[in-house]
Amino acid sequence: MNLLAILIIISLFLLWKLEFIATLLNLKTFPSTPPSELDGLMDREKLDRARSYLSINSRFDIIRSVFSLGILLAFWFAGGFPFLDNLARSLAGNEIISGLIFLGILFLAQNLISLPFDYYETFVIEEKFGFNKSTVSTFIVDRLKGLLLAALIGMPLLAGILWIFNEVPNAWIWAWAFVTVFQLLLTYLAPSFILPLFNKFTPMPDGDLKSDIEALGDKCGFPLQGVFIIDGSKRSTKANAYFTGFGKHKKIALFDTLIEKSSSPELLAILAHEIGHFRLGHIKQRLFVGILQMAMVFFLIGLATDPNGAFARQLHDAFMVDKISPQVGLVLFTILLEPASKLLSVIANAWSRKHEFEADAYASESTGTPEALATALKKLSSDHLSHPAPHKLRIVLDYSHPPLLQRLKALQGGKATL
Repeated sequence: MNLLAILIIISLFLLWKLEFIATLLNLKTFPSTPPSELDGLMDREKLDRARSYLSINSRFDIIRSVFSLGILLAFWFAGGFPFLDNLARSLAGNEIISGLIFLGILFLAQNLISLPFDYYETFVIEEKFGFNKSTVSTFIVDRLKGLLLAALIGMPLLAGILWIFNEVPNAWIWAWAFVTVFQLLLTYLAPSFILPLFNKFTPMPDGDLKSDIEALGDKCGFPLQGVFIIDGSKRSTKANAYFTGFGKHKKIALFDTLIEKSSSPELLAILAHEIGHFRLGHIKQRLFVGILQMAMVFFLIGLATDPNGAFARQLHDAFMVDKISPQVGLVLFTILLEPASKLLSVIANAWSRKHEFEADAYASESTGTPEALATALKKLSSDHLSHPAPHKLRIVLDYSHPPLLQRLKALQGGKATL
């Protein structure tokens, strides 16, 4: 138990405490009467349901976070990391294969631990409030597909990273380049080969809505290769929409639940908002910053896995692991990075909220109907039982999108805040 171990433990507890305080403050700020902005969409009964939904989810998140932190500390103090490392090495003499065994066991254990929580969230909480449409068989099949994809995609990626850190000088640079290319390729292939494994994508039939969407794309200089409807109602009543693709190969994916609950002007406003992210350069900016962040992360991973480095030695000693290795270093660095990542996410969330305000303004200008986007946002917030006025600390920590009332104020010409 060296100084670094003590600092990690303190950081993890402080992070948990911060999340706990934010949760309590968020519950305390829930309004007692429906906001006037939601007249006609949220009455007192629905507000009470939203409060209950928030309260139940908050208690569930606290229990889940306490359990996860407890499991981590118990595994750590019981010598789980050196035991698992030695076990993996005894099963395979090859450094890369033993590394994959080590990481694979941790991945499977994490999934097994989270499985009861995921099940309860889906079939108890979401079911209670009428959101869940998934069946047990769909739930199980989705997770089996996820494990299969992790094996087919994750194992080659991890094998490449482990090989680079074991064999290549200046490994962090090459690992960064390898992962960046891999992620870009995966982003390009996912809409055609991965997402359809979980949802059915049906081309939108010809009609006024499709014509209006294509006309909006032309007006905004946003070439579309296709407009698709997703069977989101297979799993949830919650609505969504997104764009996929690069360059001239852009596609629009609309959840069937969104089409069912929205008018044509509202749908066009939502899509104009998403187009705004592309037209204003938000996607490229985030991609560029993400690549730079990845470079910094791999530089630090290089320090955490350097067999001759003082930092790597202290990190492995903190978790009682004798042999410095890329696979163990990756896991330990991830634990070390968690508190720092939360602080960095505060900056990323603030930047994202700024982009959302800008995309709202773009949608308002390009459609000429800010009230359509405002109505769509109100419906989504009301239907999802979202917190009408979340606490500022919760917003700062977790909100990548501005709260509803601030977005409505900005659409009405007010100053964008938060």
